[in-house]
Amino acid sequence: MTDVALAAAAKEQPKVWTKPLRSLLGLAMAALLVAVSGTLVGLDYWRARDAAIIDAQADMRAFSERLVDRLGILSGSTTALVGFAASIANSLLVPPPDRMDDKIKLLREIIAQSPNLDGIYAGYPDGSFIQAVDLRAPAWRKSLEAPDLAVIAIRAMQPDLGGLSSNRLIFLDKDGGQMLERRLLPTGFDPRNRPWYQVAVNGTKPASIGPYNMATTGAPGMTISQAHRGNGGIVIGADIDLGTITEFLARERLTPGTVAFIMNASGKPIIHSDRAMMNRMLAPKERGDRDIAGTADPLVSGLKASLPKDDGVSFAEIGGRTYVVMATSVKSALLLAGHRTVVAAPLDELTETANRYLYQGLAISGAIVLLGLLGALFLARLITQSLGQLTANANRLQDLDFTAPSHVSSHVTEISTLGRAMSRARDAIFTFALYVPKELVRKGIESGQFAGRGARRQEVTAWFTDIYDFTTLSEQRTPEEVVALLSDYFDIFNETVSEHGGEIIQFLGDSVFAMWNAPVADEHHAENACRCALAVEQKLRVFNANLKAQGLPELRTRFGIHTGTAVVGSVGAKERLQYTAMGDTVNVASRLEGMNKVYGTTILASSAVVALCGDAIAFRALGEAQVKGRATALQLFEVVSEKDHVPMSMHCPQPQAPART
Repeated sequence: MTDVALAAAAKEQPKVWTKPLRSLLGLAMAALLVAVSGTLVGLDYWRARDAAIIDAQADMRAFSERLVDRLGILSGSTTALVGFAASIANSLLVPPPDRMDDKIKLLREIIAQSPNLDGIYAGYPDGSFIQAVDLRAPAWRKSLEAPDLAVIAIRAMQPDLGGLSSNRLIFLDKDGGQMLERRLLPTGFDPRNRPWYQVAVNGTKPASIGPYNMATTGAPGMTISQAHRGNGGIVIGADIDLGTITEFLARERLTPGTVAFIMNASGKPIIHSDRAMMNRMLAPKERGDRDIAGTADPLVSGLKASLPKDDGVSFAEIGGRTYVVMATSVKSALLLAGHRTVVAAPLDELTETANRYLYQGLAISGAIVLLGLLGALFLARLITQSLGQLTANANRLQDLDFTAPSHVSSHVTEISTLGRAMSRARDAIFTFALYVPKELVRKGIESGQFAGRGARRQEVTAWFTDIYDFTTLSEQRTPEEVVALLSDYFDIFNETVSEHGGEIIQFLGDSVFAMWNAPVADEHHAENACRCALAVEQKLRVFNANLKAQGLPELRTRFGIHTGTAVVGSVGAKERLQYTAMGDTVNVASRLEGMNKVYGTTILASSAVVALCGDAIAFRALGEAQVKGRATALQLFEVVSEKDHVPMSMHCPQPQAPART
């Protein structure tokens, strides 16, 4: 082939860009490392960010639930106390000064039952007024100039013919004894003009007003009032100190920039986590309702505009920041009922940890990419060095130069194989060259012719029973008789507990351990537990009558009931789990069952149970007792019956003097 023909053939070959293998391999390795590292870092960041948001939402939901629970407890306890005072025939049915000693005794007892009460009072249709004030508040003590040892102040007013009210102030010590009485100047105070009186007078249900700043203490508060059932013109009222709620909102913030507030049905914030904002939002108590003019906050306004329609989570862009917003309805019986709690946390603060991990991941990825690039360059050098030797040998072989050694060592299998192939080709060409002139071979080569692969904590009511002297009974009967007797006996419990919404957790010999409010929620768990015990007791009377008719001994059953927080969940070995409850609440219920022997009773309950039962169950107060395993004494009560089945005189038993056991 002539030079002209070779030049024409070269022009016909397509042009392909080429780069050194070292550069291509380094770039490919760097690109691969960047892609892999960036993907992993990005996935980790979004996973951490999503996890942070999910955790924050869980914390916000728990925060809202705890807040709602606090409001529910405040509402329930205060409503119960006011309802108690307004539902029975007592000394409050006559205006002061009649039966003053009885009034003082009743109001003092109510103050002692609730540390969140600022005061309790009664207003009368003739303008009379009586009030009990807890002097633990420094503002009250200073305002009334109370003696050092006084703990409660009683203020009584009676209207005179001139339209003014005589004003009498009585101070009581910790035992209820009168320390001092002052006659104050007449005032124009008339309870009938107060909002708490006007919203409840002649009504049948409790009512609430507020929040507001209480006039004397300056603390945020609300009032719950209710007309007396015996006389609708008499209104019982109680002031609730909401200081614990505002402190809770301020203390339990998820991040420094978290904002929490409670707003009413019309969307106006009434309680805020920022104390300064709270003080501006609340108007003085005498003005009744609030006036928030001038307190508009851009953040609050933006959050209100971005709230989810229903309870849930949303995102809001306010002031250049993204907020995670959660709204929850307050399902309280009275206090702030129909309101919504709003919790908003800045997304950048929630994802601060995720961002920090992102920067750390990027730094680590950069270091890995740099090290990978250096490694790739080193590896490319090793590969290209062998390939360079092979290229040099090929060039010499093209020139039929057989003087240089043809062996090229390499740890790369393909290069080593190629080297051996080159060696065999050299030998073949060398042999071929022995028989053909070298010049002919060169031309033949040049021309191409020779190309030849994780218990939750929650409130429960625990319920324990035991059969009196069952061991002796068992010894007098065969095992088969005992089993048959217990089976019929336990059928009563299983049926009755189920009917009252409870759950039998375990049969322990002749004992029964049952629980309410878990695993199924029960708003009236304490009341249902008491009703169940009374129902079982009634059925056991029939059961024992049948046993007696058969000549068998009767089964005397004792009950212990206690309400409190317990750890509830599935526990045990990995192949053997049991749903149960653990903690002091369960232990106290068991101890109460045993203490029936001391008091000669059948059903014993704690004050925690009594507090939740309201007017549904009749109890008999037994005083204080020291329960084994607890440092503090318990107030004990015998469960007598359901209120509909006892005389009126037994509906609200007066506590007896404390007793120690």
